[in-house]
Amino acid sequence: MEALTYMKAIILGLVQGLAEFLPISSSGHLALLQYFFGIEGDSVLIFTVLLHLGTLVAVFIAYWHDIVELVKELVAVIKDLCTGKGLQVNKNETRRLGVMIIVATIPTAIIGLLFNDLFESFYTNLVAIGCGLLITGTLLFMAQRVKRSDKHVMEMNYRNAIFVGVMQGIAITPGISRSGSTLFGGLLTQLDREFAVKFAFLISIPSILGSFLLELPDAIAMGTQGVAFGPVLVGMLVAAVSGYAAIKAMIRAVVANKLTIFSGYTWALGAFVVIYGLFIA
Repeated sequence: MEALTYMKAIILGLVQGLAEFLPISSSGHLALLQYFFGIEGDSVLIFTVLLHLGTLVAVFIAYWHDIVELVKELVAVIKDLCTGKGLQVNKNETRRLGVMIIVATIPTAIIGLLFNDLFESFYTNLVAIGCGLLITGTLLFMAQRVKRSDKHVMEMNYRNAIFVGVMQGIAITPGISRSGSTLFGGLLTQLDREFAVKFAFLISIPSILGSFLLELPDAIAMGTQGVAFGPVLVGMLVAAVSGYAAIKAMIRAVVANKLTIFSGYTWALGAFVVIYGLFIA
């Protein structure tokens, strides 16, 4: 097993941060880099778990105001429930947004829990990763052609949220982009483009946190002996910084309707990986 050096940690952190929020699949890219770097073992699991925290920090920074408002509204909801006023889903935009995030997270969690072992088996299968990238390219190609709409959170219904959540659940498969699939789901349900991006990133918070919590027990069980924490911490920092930059770039790309470059890239990479996996590896 090759050691996790600072250079490799920086590269992996950069890829994680950019690919988590750009629609090109962080899981697929990390799996490929770990394969070609020859990195495996306990340090990889711990590093992967902590990289999730790095990308989570990026979302919190980018959407800090929205997250603070959601937390305040959660307190208000608890107060309303305790005083007998009820949930009042449509009381304001923030409350309805919070409910929609919860609704979207439910199918994602169900898919992840039921098919976790299946998804994990794909991480060492180059052909499966390549096929996932090809699917991502196709979803982006279709999303590019969806007509613009002005539907915001107050017009969004539960079916819309469930569909976006299902698309996020499917994206647990390595090679299928979380941001790309959830964006596709949002645009297909006629959400406003900028709101579709925001919703995709906000529902990534419970998903990323859930992945962290699911992987943490295995990482703890394996212990930290031999883990180079210097490179790990550097990788986390790089993932957070590059993730923030990727979120801003993604917003601009979606609003300007410039997803073609990402679909072309994932098609090209996916085709290469499939061919490599079938005939060279």
